[in-house]
Amino acid sequence: NTEACGWDGGDCVVEGYPDCHDFFPFQPNQVGDGTCDGGESNTEACGWDGGDCVVEGYPDCHDFFPFQPNQVGDGTCDGGESNTEACGW
Repeated sequence: NTEACGWDGGDCVVEGYPDCHDFFPFQPNQVGDGTCDGGESNTEACGWDGGDCVVEGYPDCHDFFPFQPNQVGDGTCDGGESNTEACGW
């Protein structure tokens, strides 16, 4: 899964995201599967995990707590990357 090998002959290129490469080998593509997986798939190139990490109502805020329910606007100040204007403080 490298550029020199053509991202496994194209097998690791995520459909709809030509600059995003599947980071979960030997598993079905998880980009856009309804779960924010975070990590390398939570990038602009991967469409913020195919939209899974975009926080509803805050299009420029991306979920920073993968594999957990969205914590933005849950009544608890989580701080860090979610305590920004883009995430509604």
